[in-house]
Amino acid sequence: MTNCTPKLNQNHPFLPFLYWSMLVFLGISLLSACNANRAPVLILPAEANEQKSAANQTAVATRAENDVVAIEGIALAIEPLVTELTRPVFVTHAGDGSGRLFILEQAGRIRIVQDGALLETPFLDLEEQVNDNGNEQGLLGLAFAPNYVESGSFFVNYTDTEGNTVVERFQVDAANPNLADPNSEFIVLQLEQPARNHNGGMLAFGPDGYLYIGAGDGGGSGDRYGNAQDPETLLGAILRIDVLSTDVVSDAAVPYTIPADNPWINQDWQTADGEAIDARDEILAIGLRNPWRFSFDRLTGDLWIGDVGQNQIEEVDFIPAAALAPGAVQPFNFGWPILEGTHCYQSDECDASGLDAPVFEYDHSGHCSITGGYVYRGAQYAELAGVYLFGDYCSGTMWATTPTAEGWHTAVVLQSGVQISSFGEDENGELYLTAFDGTVYQIGVE
Repeated sequence: MTNCTPKLNQNHPFLPFLYWSMLVFLGISLLSACNANRAPVLILPAEANEQKSAANQTAVATRAENDVVAIEGIALAIEPLVTELTRPVFVTHAGDGSGRLFILEQAGRIRIVQDGALLETPFLDLEEQVNDNGNEQGLLGLAFAPNYVESGSFFVNYTDTEGNTVVERFQVDAANPNLADPNSEFIVLQLEQPARNHNGGMLAFGPDGYLYIGAGDGGGSGDRYGNAQDPETLLGAILRIDVLSTDVVSDAAVPYTIPADNPWINQDWQTADGEAIDARDEILAIGLRNPWRFSFDRLTGDLWIGDVGQNQIEEVDFIPAAALAPGAVQPFNFGWPILEGTHCYQSDECDASGLDAPVFEYDHSGHCSITGGYVYRGAQYAELAGVYLFGDYCSGTMWATTPTAEGWHTAVVLQSGVQISSFGEDENGELYLTAFDGTVYQIGVE
């Protein structure tokens, strides 16, 4: 008899909620638990899987040829850049040539580092409208528009006072580049959140100019609400929307439009039982538990995703640039909760057909929660060129992943000793990490 007892969530990014998880467990019906073992809701076309497989092989082969790095000999080091922050959860840049760094504090403030110094006045303060009561709630994402120099537009992702996800657009102050206009807020997207965890939060513009949004499965344990394999909801997914089109900019009633080549648009999808289903057009990928941090390789356009696991496995997912090519964007299903990494989640056997496997996974032996990182494309450390760096929140371990002729190869490159809440990059491609000791560190080589 298949064991449909859901597993407790013992470790989670910023979430020491073991007792809360136990309460969630007690409220889950046997039927809901067994539903987590169901086959993929959507049957992806065979040609889509073939195209994705070819794109993956091309990406690995191309990068193995161009980014030849022996990661075993690499030893990283981190140096404090700024301190005395409050729960920093992200660092990024505006792409405006100013060299400034923008840091998110989870409670709702965006801070600026200019010429190596932390400015006292926040760029934007949203503390009154941000709910950070849950350890995975708060101000979680920030992305500057690719045309920020001309438009002055940037986007934030936060948890509102009702506990729901809000993505908003703001404008920079016309008279002061170090201040945002708090009265310029414009709601782009709202997602009702059934629980306080797995809120996702990442925002990033792709090379295509579209905004990518990370949304967790809605929380609870074991995909309690059945969202990650449900394409009629925007939870448990990465979304791809257009927030810069003429229609959006000129019409306040149009918060965003759907890119014409989104993979789930105008498609006749079916469930495993043959039932027709109308998937949401915003979706790029489903089957994600909590894609806390993801990033684009600024050189190749590949998309790297760190998806936080349940009890046993953390995973790095990968979408090659060829699968995001204009007019040829492919759908992805990373398998949660059918799989946790490459492992059946609740039973020894499960149907993994049509699911997209991670390029790397690790277990919870001393670790608990992946923090997705970036491919290094800076100029200071040639030995890191093309290397994807990521870490674990609990252990502070950092890994490097690089392509080889045999596929991806991964090795430990640092025991940082800090709780890694996020990674980020500056305008020049140099990398940083944020830690819950209130510090932003620059990443380098010993």
